[in-house]
Amino acid sequence: MSKIILITGASRGFGKLWAKALLKRGDKVAATARNIEDLNDLVSEFGSSVFPIKLNVDDREACFEAVQKVKAHFGRIDVLVNNAGFGLFGAIEETTEQQARAQMETNFFGVLWLSQAVLPIMRAQHSGHIIQVSSFLGLITLPVLGLYNASKYAVNGLSETLATEVKSFGINVSLIEPNGFSTDWSGASAIQTEANEVYNPLKKAFSEGATPESWGNPETTTPAFLKLIDSENPPLHFLLGKIAYPAVQQVYTQRLAEFETWKDVAVAAHGH
Repeated sequence: MSKIILITGASRGFGKLWAKALLKRGDKVAATARNIEDLNDLVSEFGSSVFPIKLNVDDREACFEAVQKVKAHFGRIDVLVNNAGFGLFGAIEETTEQQARAQMETNFFGVLWLSQAVLPIMRAQHSGHIIQVSSFLGLITLPVLGLYNASKYAVNGLSETLATEVKSFGINVSLIEPNGFSTDWSGASAIQTEANEVYNPLKKAFSEGATPESWGNPETTTPAFLKLIDSENPPLHFLLGKIAYPAVQQVYTQRLAEFETWKDVAVAAHGH
Protein backbone atom coordinates (compact mmCIF):
# COMPACT_ATOMS: atom_id res chain seq x y z
CA MET A 1 0.00 0.00 0.00
CA SER A 2 1.38 3.40 -0.92
CA LYS A 3 2.28 5.74 1.93
CA ILE A 4 1.48 9.42 2.42
CA ILE A 5 4.70 11.19 3.39
CA LEU A 6 5.26 14.81 4.40
CA ILE A 7 8.86 15.96 3.79
CA THR A 8 10.12 19.40 4.76
CA GLY A 9 13.09 21.02 3.05
CA ALA A 10 12.40 19.16 -0.20
CA SER A 11 13.94 21.81 -2.47
CA ARG A 12 17.42 20.23 -2.45
CA GLY A 13 19.74 17.72 -0.79
CA PHE A 14 18.36 14.70 1.04
CA GLY A 15 14.82 16.12 0.94
CA LYS A 16 14.57 16.24 -2.84
CA LEU A 17 16.49 13.00 -3.33
CA TRP A 18 14.29 11.00 -0.95
CA ALA A 19 11.06 12.63 -2.20
CA LYS A 20 11.91 11.50 -5.74
CA ALA A 21 12.69 7.96 -4.59
CA LEU A 22 9.36 7.72 -2.77
CA LEU A 23 7.42 9.11 -5.74
CA LYS A 24 9.16 6.77 -8.17
CA ARG A 25 7.98 3.75 -6.22
CA GLY A 26 4.39 5.00 -6.01
CA ASP A 27 4.11 6.80 -2.67
CA LYS A 28 2.40 10.18 -2.39
CA VAL A 29 4.51 13.06 -1.11
CA ALA A 30 3.61 16.42 0.39
CA ALA A 31 6.81 18.39 -0.19
CA THR A 32 7.59 21.71 1.46
CA ALA A 33 10.10 24.43 0.57
CA ARG A 34 10.56 28.10 1.42
CA ASN A 35 10.40 28.82 -2.32
CA ILE A 36 7.63 26.73 -3.88
CA GLU A 37 9.14 27.13 -7.36
CA ASP A 38 11.99 24.85 -6.19
CA LEU A 39 9.43 22.02 -6.26
CA ASN A 40 8.34 22.57 -9.89
CA ASP A 41 10.55 19.75 -11.19
CA LEU A 42 8.87 17.25 -8.84
CA VAL A 43 5.41 18.41 -9.89
CA SER A 44 6.21 18.27 -13.62
CA GLU A 45 7.63 14.73 -13.27
CA PHE A 46 5.13 13.21 -10.83
CA GLY A 47 1.97 15.30 -11.22
CA SER A 48 -0.78 14.84 -8.64
CA SER A 49 1.31 12.41 -6.57
CA VAL A 50 3.11 15.52 -5.30
CA PHE A 51 1.44 18.15 -3.14
CA PRO A 52 3.79 21.18 -3.06
CA ILE A 53 3.55 23.53 -0.08
CA LYS A 54 5.35 26.83 0.55
CA LEU A 55 6.57 26.68 4.15
CA ASN A 56 9.06 28.41 6.41
CA VAL A 57 9.34 25.97 9.33
CA ASP A 58 10.31 28.83 11.67
CA ASP A 59 6.64 29.88 11.61
CA ARG A 60 4.67 27.73 14.08
CA GLU A 61 1.26 28.72 12.77
CA ALA A 62 2.31 28.00 9.17
CA CYS A 63 3.57 24.54 10.23
CA PHE A 64 0.19 23.66 11.75
CA GLU A 65 -1.63 25.00 8.69
CA ALA A 66 0.61 22.99 6.33
CA VAL A 67 -0.10 19.76 8.22
CA GLN A 68 -3.86 20.40 8.08
CA LYS A 69 -3.60 21.04 4.31
CA VAL A 70 -1.85 17.69 3.83
CA LYS A 71 -4.51 15.89 5.90
CA ALA A 72 -7.28 17.55 3.88
CA HIS A 73 -5.56 16.80 0.57
CA PHE A 74 -4.47 13.18 1.06
CA GLY A 75 -6.73 12.10 3.95
CA ARG A 76 -3.93 10.89 6.22
CA ILE A 77 -0.22 11.29 7.02
CA ASP A 78 1.75 8.08 7.47
CA VAL A 79 5.25 9.54 7.76
CA LEU A 80 6.64 12.97 8.66
CA VAL A 81 10.23 13.59 7.59
CA ASN A 82 11.58 16.69 9.34
CA ASN A 83 14.43 17.44 6.96
CA ALA A 84 14.50 21.26 6.78
CA GLY A 85 17.64 22.72 8.34
CA PHE A 86 20.95 24.44 7.66
CA GLY A 87 24.50 24.59 8.99
CA LEU A 88 26.00 27.55 10.83
CA PHE A 89 29.80 27.49 10.55
CA GLY A 90 32.00 29.43 12.95
CA ALA A 91 33.38 29.51 16.48
CA ILE A 92 30.92 30.01 19.34
CA GLU A 93 32.58 33.31 20.31
CA GLU A 94 32.02 34.62 16.77
CA THR A 95 28.29 33.78 16.69
CA THR A 96 25.82 36.66 16.81
CA GLU A 97 22.53 36.50 18.71
CA GLN A 98 20.60 36.62 15.43
CA GLN A 99 22.64 33.73 13.97
CA ALA A 100 22.22 31.63 17.11
CA ARG A 101 18.47 32.20 17.26
CA ALA A 102 18.02 31.57 13.52
CA GLN A 103 19.90 28.25 13.84
CA MET A 104 17.64 27.08 16.68
CA GLU A 105 14.44 28.39 15.06
CA THR A 106 14.91 26.26 11.95
CA ASN A 107 16.82 23.22 13.17
CA PHE A 108 15.06 22.76 16.51
CA PHE A 109 11.81 24.70 16.71
CA GLY A 110 10.79 23.75 13.16
CA VAL A 111 11.09 20.09 14.16
CA LEU A 112 9.09 20.73 17.35
CA TRP A 113 6.25 22.58 15.60
CA LEU A 114 5.78 19.98 12.86
CA SER A 115 6.02 17.08 15.31
CA GLN A 116 3.35 18.71 17.50
CA ALA A 117 1.13 19.44 14.49
CA VAL A 118 1.16 15.89 13.14
CA LEU A 119 0.63 14.06 16.45
CA PRO A 120 -3.17 14.44 16.74
CA ILE A 121 -3.55 13.01 13.21
CA MET A 122 -1.24 10.07 13.88
CA ARG A 123 -2.87 9.37 17.26
CA ALA A 124 -6.30 9.23 15.59
CA GLN A 125 -4.87 6.82 12.98
CA HIS A 126 -3.17 4.70 15.70
CA SER A 127 -0.15 4.70 13.42
CA GLY A 128 2.60 6.92 12.11
CA HIS A 129 6.34 7.41 11.87
CA ILE A 130 8.09 10.67 12.71
CA ILE A 131 11.58 10.83 11.20
CA GLN A 132 13.89 13.62 12.29
CA VAL A 133 16.89 14.28 10.08
CA SER A 134 19.38 15.02 12.84
CA SER A 135 23.13 14.39 12.61
CA PHE A 136 25.85 12.35 14.25
CA LEU A 137 26.64 15.80 15.66
CA GLY A 138 23.58 15.32 17.87
CA LEU A 139 25.64 12.64 19.64
CA ILE A 140 29.19 14.02 19.47
CA THR A 141 30.60 17.43 18.55
CA LEU A 142 33.01 19.01 16.11
CA PRO A 143 34.65 22.44 16.54
CA VAL A 144 33.38 25.49 14.59
CA LEU A 145 29.88 23.97 14.46
CA GLY A 146 28.85 24.78 18.03
CA LEU A 147 25.35 26.10 17.41
CA TYR A 148 24.64 23.43 14.81
CA ASN A 149 25.82 20.75 17.29
CA ALA A 150 23.60 22.30 19.97
CA SER A 151 20.55 22.36 17.69
CA LYS A 152 20.97 18.67 16.86
CA TYR A 153 21.59 17.70 20.52
CA ALA A 154 18.29 19.48 21.23
CA VAL A 155 16.52 17.57 18.44
CA ASN A 156 17.89 14.30 19.81
CA GLY A 157 16.77 15.05 23.38
CA LEU A 158 13.33 16.09 22.17
CA SER A 159 12.91 13.05 19.93
CA GLU A 160 14.11 10.47 22.46
CA THR A 161 11.52 11.85 24.89
CA LEU A 162 8.83 11.97 22.21
CA ALA A 163 9.45 8.30 21.36
CA THR A 164 8.63 7.29 24.95
CA GLU A 165 5.50 9.47 25.02
CA VAL A 166 3.88 8.28 21.77
CA LYS A 167 4.87 4.60 21.52
CA SER A 168 1.57 3.48 23.10
CA PHE A 169 -0.34 5.33 20.34
CA GLY A 170 1.32 3.22 17.63
CA ILE A 171 3.65 6.05 16.59
CA ASN A 172 7.36 5.41 15.95
CA VAL A 173 10.11 8.04 16.13
CA SER A 174 13.46 7.74 14.35
CA LEU A 175 16.52 10.00 14.26
CA ILE A 176 18.56 9.81 11.06
CA GLU A 177 22.08 10.79 12.15
CA PRO A 178 24.27 11.21 9.06
CA ASN A 179 27.95 12.03 9.02
CA GLY A 180 28.95 14.61 6.38
CA PHE A 181 27.50 14.09 2.91
CA SER A 182 28.15 16.04 -0.30
CA THR A 183 24.87 17.97 -0.24
CA ASP A 184 24.34 21.76 -0.21
CA TRP A 185 24.48 21.66 3.60
CA SER A 186 28.10 22.86 3.74
CA GLY A 187 27.81 24.92 0.53
CA ALA A 188 24.87 26.99 -0.70
CA SER A 189 22.74 26.28 2.38
CA ALA A 190 25.43 27.17 4.94
CA ILE A 191 25.82 30.40 6.95
CA GLN A 192 29.25 31.63 8.07
CA THR A 193 30.07 33.73 11.12
CA GLU A 194 32.34 36.77 10.84
CA ALA A 195 35.83 35.39 11.42
CA ASN A 196 37.98 36.16 14.44
CA GLU A 197 41.57 35.42 13.42
CA VAL A 198 42.41 33.74 16.75
CA TYR A 199 40.37 30.75 15.55
CA ASN A 200 42.10 30.49 12.16
CA PRO A 201 44.49 27.67 13.21
CA LEU A 202 41.56 25.63 14.56
CA LYS A 203 39.51 26.20 11.39
CA LYS A 204 42.49 25.29 9.21
CA ALA A 205 43.01 22.03 11.10
CA PHE A 206 39.29 21.27 10.92
CA SER A 207 39.07 21.84 7.15
CA GLU A 208 42.25 19.83 6.51
CA GLY A 209 40.79 16.91 8.47
CA ALA A 210 37.75 16.75 6.19
CA THR A 211 39.10 14.61 3.34
CA PRO A 212 36.99 13.84 0.24
CA GLU A 213 36.72 10.27 1.59
CA SER A 214 34.93 11.52 4.72
CA TRP A 215 32.01 12.97 2.74
CA GLY A 216 29.35 10.41 1.82
CA ASN A 217 27.53 10.24 -1.53
CA PRO A 218 23.91 11.43 -1.05
CA GLU A 219 22.68 9.32 -3.99
CA THR A 220 23.58 6.08 -2.24
CA THR A 221 21.52 6.86 0.89
CA THR A 222 18.19 6.14 -0.80
CA PRO A 223 18.03 2.35 -0.20
CA ALA A 224 18.85 2.89 3.49
CA PHE A 225 16.18 5.60 3.79
CA LEU A 226 13.55 3.37 2.15
CA LYS A 227 14.45 0.47 4.48
CA LEU A 228 13.94 2.78 7.46
CA ILE A 229 10.55 3.98 6.17
CA ASP A 230 9.41 0.40 5.49
CA SER A 231 10.62 -1.11 8.76
CA GLU A 232 7.91 -2.42 11.09
CA ASN A 233 10.23 -1.87 14.04
CA PRO A 234 12.38 1.13 13.06
CA PRO A 235 15.35 2.16 15.22
CA LEU A 236 15.28 5.30 17.33
CA HIS A 237 18.89 6.09 16.34
CA PHE A 238 20.01 5.41 12.77
CA LEU A 239 23.63 6.40 12.03
CA LEU A 240 24.03 7.07 8.31
CA GLY A 241 27.38 6.75 6.53
CA LYS A 242 30.60 4.94 7.42
CA ILE A 243 32.25 7.73 9.47
CA ALA A 244 29.45 8.18 12.01
CA TYR A 245 29.64 4.82 13.81
CA PRO A 246 33.39 4.71 14.61
CA ALA A 247 33.37 8.41 15.54
CA VAL A 248 30.46 7.98 17.96
CA GLN A 249 31.86 4.72 19.36
CA GLN A 250 35.23 6.37 20.14
CA VAL A 251 33.65 9.33 21.94
CA TYR A 252 31.21 7.20 23.94
CA THR A 253 33.99 4.82 25.02
CA GLN A 254 36.01 7.82 26.27
CA ARG A 255 32.91 9.25 27.97
CA LEU A 256 32.19 6.03 29.87
CA ALA A 257 35.84 5.85 30.97
CA GLU A 258 35.65 9.42 32.30
CA PHE A 259 32.42 8.66 34.19
CA GLU A 260 34.17 5.65 35.73
CA THR A 261 37.20 7.71 36.79
CA TRP A 262 35.01 10.20 38.67
CA LYS A 263 32.38 7.71 39.84
CA ASP A 264 33.51 7.45 43.50
CA VAL A 265 33.63 11.24 43.88
CA ALA A 266 30.18 11.56 42.27
CA VAL A 267 28.59 8.81 44.39
CA ALA A 268 30.02 10.27 47.62
CA ALA A 269 28.24 13.54 46.79
CA HIS A 270 24.87 11.78 47.06
CA GLY A 271 25.17 11.83 50.85
CA HIS A 272 23.37 8.60 51.80
